[in-house]
Amino acid sequence: MSSPDIMSGADFNLNSYVGHEFELREKPSAKTGLCKSEDQTCRNSFVKVSPNFDQVVTVREGFAVEFLDDKLRAKMEATSLVRACREKAKTRLERTENNTMEIENSIDYLVECVEGQVSESLSKATEEINFQAKIRTNMAKLMENYTCFDTDLNTTEPLREEHWHSARDNRYREVQVLLDRPASKILYVENFISQKECDAMDIAAKKDLHKATVADGKGGSEYSEHRKAMQAGITVSWKKEQSGDDIAILSRRVYDLTNHVLGLDIKENGQEDLMSIQYFGRGVNDTSPDRYTPHCDGDCTGTPHKRGTRMATMVMYCTIPEIGGHTNFRNAGVHVRPTHGGAVFFSYIDPETKFTDKGFTEHSGCPVLKGEKKIVTQWIRLGVDDANPWNSFNSLGIKKGTNND
Repeated sequence: MSSPDIMSGADFNLNSYVGHEFELREKPSAKTGLCKSEDQTCRNSFVKVSPNFDQVVTVREGFAVEFLDDKLRAKMEATSLVRACREKAKTRLERTENNTMEIENSIDYLVECVEGQVSESLSKATEEINFQAKIRTNMAKLMENYTCFDTDLNTTEPLREEHWHSARDNRYREVQVLLDRPASKILYVENFISQKECDAMDIAAKKDLHKATVADGKGGSEYSEHRKAMQAGITVSWKKEQSGDDIAILSRRVYDLTNHVLGLDIKENGQEDLMSIQYFGRGVNDTSPDRYTPHCDGDCTGTPHKRGTRMATMVMYCTIPEIGGHTNFRNAGVHVRPTHGGAVFFSYIDPETKFTDKGFTEHSGCPVLKGEKKIVTQWIRLGVDDANPWNSFNSLGIKKGTNND
């Protein structure tokens, strides 16, 4: 595939897949038919697309090819800042006459200069990032209803597809990676929950189903029009795990996947109950359908994670409605059209720094318009007290037995 001609000093944007290699060829003079190299042969050069952003090739005089991307530009800017401060410190140092105190003052001046320049540069970058984030989230709010009511919308194209091997049942499951950021990951796993496990949850939940609640901000829960559904918490009997209890096996699989993704060695001690949640469709003309409006399951403000609180969620789909009931992550531009037995996993913590997500995992349960939607949800906490797990929760004002989502 041929590319357009590039005049000397002009830029060419590398908009292609990572690893794609471009060849730049010098064109001979229209008058002489010769090129400008010493032996008058036409020169060429190769550039390869990197994983970085804003990749541009510039051809300088003498067929000097310059490649830049966002990381190289940042490095050049940092080098320029340090060089400017270095020259100023050097000038001061030349006047010291080897005075120890003055030498130390010059070094201090160099450090202060670099810190000041870097601080100013970071401040400008942060302001630009916050401005763009505000635009993005405002646009996402406007698009939420359009996205949710497009009942034909398919799941977002994955960044990549992987396979997860569950050693306990020796099965490989297909995993679609929909978002992959240090503190924000969204995965869709095919065939995660079996019909037998769905039936077991259904039976266990039947006697306790009640109107769903949300956190009231005081450690308890309350009813809200933002969440219309029925729910029942199911306590896992870990003593029955070895005898093949379906509910215990399912919950264990959730923790196994969580540890596979985040590497945090999460245990079942002190975790929340599994939650059976059911939505009912009453027709496409229903003006107040069952749904769950946009929310975060845990902190999603980019702040340090609070010990004992949620940091990941697994939503498993047992019954798929005829119309509606998708899961939408509006700030991340990720949409999930569930399949029977599939599950969406999302984490909202950076496992290295322990800082939380910045809103990319805010999500909604789109309106269920026709049919039923039955899901099983497991919220996963980090930093619980294994000896007395509810100590961690009580210090945060969380009451045992309530749903604080």
